[in-house]
Parts: sequence; structure tokens; C-alpha cells
Amino acid sequence: MPVDGKTEIAICLGSACFARGNNRTRKVIEDYIRNNGLWDKVIFRGGRCFNHCQQGPVMKIDEKIYDKITELNVTEILDEVFGQD
Repeated sequence: MPVDGKTEIAICLGSACFARGNNRTRKVIEDYIRNNGLWDKVIFRGGRCFNHCQQGPVMKIDEKIYDKITELNVTEILDEVFGQD
């Protein structure tokens, strides 16, 4: 559910997800938000443990959890969520 009318994006920064690449994915997400003028439409934060450690790295957008995100597929996910072409 959106927070204050904004889409909430949270990436897991637990040790398993961080080691598998969420440290790099964080930068891609920040660049995406900036390049698409979305800072006023999203809340972006780090989180810990979405209980999907074996499927990490993990990202949660509002209530939907995305497993095995990478620097390569995160842009596609964000395009789908925000309706970008």
C-alpha cells in the first residue's frame, strides 16, 4: 500500500542480499528515480529481512516482493511499475 500517496521501494540490506548485489542495485534504483523525475513520487529506503534470503537479492515495492533482482533486471521491473517505455 502506498505511503502518503507515494510508491514505497525498499531493498533488503541484510548481509545475504547485500553480498549478492543489492549494494550495486541501490545505485541503479537511485539513478532511475533521478533520471525519471520520480523523487516526489517515491519513498526509497533500505530494509532488512523480507524472509526471502534464499531468493535474494530482494526488493519490495509497496506490498509486492521481487526476488533475485540484479543491476540488469531492476530497470525492467521499475519500468513496469512506473509505466515507462
